[in-house]
Amino acid sequence: MKKDGLILLGLATLLCLAACSRDRCVVVLLPKPDGTAGSLIVSNREGSQLLQKPNLATGIQSSESAPKAPEYMDTQKIQKLFGEALKGLPPPPIHFILYFKTDTTELTDESRKILTGILPAIADHESTDVSVIGHTDRVGTRDYNFHLALDRALLVQKILLALGINPKFIEVTSHGEDNPLIPTADEVPEPRNRRVEVVVR
Repeated sequence: MKKDGLILLGLATLLCLAACSRDRCVVVLLPKPDGTAGSLIVSNREGSQLLQKPNLATGIQSSESAPKAPEYMDTQKIQKLFGEALKGLPPPPIHFILYFKTDTTELTDESRKILTGILPAIADHESTDVSVIGHTDRVGTRDYNFHLALDRALLVQKILLALGINPKFIEVTSHGEDNPLIPTADEVPEPRNRRVEVVVR
């Protein structure tokens, strides 16, 4: 008897997990941690279906039949079909946002307190992948802001290294004034854009 796989796709990226089914392939689009979903086209030579909402599923009976019209699959059924596979998924990344005083590499007092939660998160995730990304608002030139954001990220990296994190686990980048949390016009100060984001995967 022919066996086709059960394929589960979703989360923040297209993540594939497989399990055995009797004679059909099932594809489910799972939500990201924030509840949204991307989109996915399931196709073969007989046709295709677009999945673009969380928990939409389609099935394919064989290579000679087109994917079925998408249907909503409830969480209970997803757990029944894919529970074992879901247990093997890595935990979602944890994000920390640290804010800085205007035109400085000095953390705000509240952000200093947040620092203490990063090391336990790395330990809990058994993480070897930590991103430290520097940002600024749009006051000043792009070149100046790129370097200011980099200096902020390097400061946070230095603090994390002092806490005992392996330097091989940390990647430092600068986005300067690009990718703001709060979009603004040029030369507009915005405290929430003066930040470093630490992402623990």
